[in-house]
Amino acid sequence: MRFSSTLLAGALVAAAFATPALAQSAGDPVAGKKVFNKCMACHAVGPNAKNKVGPELNGIIGEAVASVEGYNFSPALKEYAATNPTWDEANMTAWLANPKAVVPKTKMAFPGLKKPEEIANVIAYLKSFDETGAAAAN
Repeated sequence: MRFSSTLLAGALVAAAFATPALAQSAGDPVAGKKVFNKCMACHAVGPNAKNKVGPELNGIIGEAVASVEGYNFSPALKEYAATNPTWDEANMTAWLANPKAVVPKTKMAFPGLKKPEEIANVIAYLKSFDETGAAAAN
């Protein structure tokens, strides 16, 4: 009985520490919209989004890497896509933190977002758009 109580107490403590991290990883799309202002010079999302210096990002989370129609991706990003076929949250997190560390010869000049909460928020914002630029179904 004592062992079970100790185990339960340990599990509760672990859950208490894990919960904020899980909540943070979910991100806030409203806050992400503000952070995305740093990206807007090169990227667009939403209805009528078009490729600019960088590709439009509608539906990017879950989309194949280096696959946005009409955009000419660097050979380095195409090579990265061979071993990282999908923009999942883990790949996007690493990319947003430091694109040149992920793909050293990328065309993307942006140095990255330094705050983990900003990255989570931008990902939540990007996830709020489907492939057409409409609000994504949750």
